[in-house]
Amino acid sequence: AVQCALNRPAFFAERLYYSMKGAGTDDSTLIRIVVSRSEIDLVQIKQMFTQMYQKTLATMIASDTSGDYRQLLLAIVG
Repeated sequence: AVQCALNRPAFFAERLYYSMKGAGTDDSTLIRIVVSRSEIDLVQIKQMFTQMYQKTLATMIASDTSGDYRQLLLAIVG
C-alpha cells in the first residue's frame, strides 16, 4: 500500500513484470492492470517499466503471450 501511494507507476510496473516473469503468465493480473490503467496512467507505467527492467512492456508482452490475446494487449499498450 505504501509503495503504491509513493510511486504508483513503479508499483504497477513491478506487478506487470512479475505477472510475466518466469514460466507461465498470470493472465488475470496482466489483463486487469493493462485494461484498468490504460486510460489513466499506462504511459507513465510503460516508462517506469523500461527504466526498471531495461526492456519495454510491449516487448515483454510480445514474448510472453500469443495470438489474438497478444494482439489485443499490444493494441492497448500501444
